[in-house]
Amino acid sequence: MITRRRGLAGLALALGLLPVAALAQYPDKPIRLVVPYAPGGTTDIMARTLQEPLSKALGQPVIIDNKAGAAGAIGTAQVAHAAPDGYTLVFGNNGPAAIVPLTQKDVGYDPLKDFAPVSLVSLAPMTLVVHASVPASTIKELIAYGKAQPSGLDYGTAGAGSLGHLATELFGKEAGIKLVHVPYKGQGPATLAVMNGEVKMLLTSSSDTQDAAVKAGKLKLLGVSTATPSPLMPGAPPIGDSLPGYESTVWFGILAPAGTPAPVIDKLNTAIRQVLGDPELKKKFVGYGCIATASTPQEFGAMIAAEIPKWKSVVESAKITAQ
Repeated sequence: MITRRRGLAGLALALGLLPVAALAQYPDKPIRLVVPYAPGGTTDIMARTLQEPLSKALGQPVIIDNKAGAAGAIGTAQVAHAAPDGYTLVFGNNGPAAIVPLTQKDVGYDPLKDFAPVSLVSLAPMTLVVHASVPASTIKELIAYGKAQPSGLDYGTAGAGSLGHLATELFGKEAGIKLVHVPYKGQGPATLAVMNGEVKMLLTSSSDTQDAAVKAGKLKLLGVSTATPSPLMPGAPPIGDSLPGYESTVWFGILAPAGTPAPVIDKLNTAIRQVLGDPELKKKFVGYGCIATASTPQEFGAMIAAEIPKWKSVVESAKITAQ
């Protein structure tokens, strides 16, 4: 009888059907928040900033578990196949939640079918900078300069298939200019490359190094990738002002395995909204180059669903081959 009961309980869990009593008591044990990257990056830092206040809001410890590898796909896949009970979550972003499945083969999950969105956590603009030698001070001037380069305008990225790679290809496609991709091993090396003039342009998240280079006159900040001006980059116009409709925002959010009961998702969403409303936490996020932004599960799901066809089109037009 005990074995039969355990079997039925396991089946119910696999189907995402938790008993009413269990739902009412959720959470009654620690929650594991998987960060699909190594410690120290922006995603990890934000997750650890959320850790203590989210633990207090939920009444249970939130344990950060770094599962790095395959551009975030390894840790994300683990959560996709975890029990849908609300005790294993992933702190995702555009990469593993939308782009990586388009640029890598057999990642082990479907970004739309295998997850239940919980809430958006933050938004961050990408910044378009050029080397000081580029004769352009606006996006329109950069486009004109790019069209005058018969061999193409070279640009750096943090790696092939990264958001910066796809966002820059989208820029080139909509601007009608030829681009030459030069991949580097991370944002840091790509930023140094444009500072040193190895490449002419870089579209990526802002950083202290980049900000200092702009202030020193080594780089010129031409615009931000968000649809509207960003309070994080005052005075920098949206790229979309010159290329109507252009937008590429870095987002971060929390997802659960598909089948996680709605009451559990709602409880998590409520706790996240409470935490993100704290003024001190908002200030910390600004220091990371992000704006704390909550959402409903439905809004977050719609955002992910819209990202996939957008970037799939870029991957196909730029002939970016899945690795």
